[in-house]
Amino acid sequence: MKILGIILIAIGLVDLLGSYAEFDLWGGFFGVHLPDIVWKFSAYIAIGAGYFALQFSSSSDETDLEAEESKL
Repeated sequence: MKILGIILIAIGLVDLLGSYAEFDLWGGFFGVHLPDIVWKFSAYIAIGAGYFALQFSSSSDETDLEAEESKL
């Protein structure tokens, strides 16, 4: 999940920076045509989803660590 989170954050940052350079990441690179309202916030959605994936993986890692410590 950490790798997925990092990839999503990277895509979001490229999308955010590309929007200032008038580069359409979703339409030009991925070939996905988003509605205007979603296109305006797509970078923030990707960054938020990546952050959520990182937080989810961190909490599952802590749970796994606690489970291993209780076995000892």
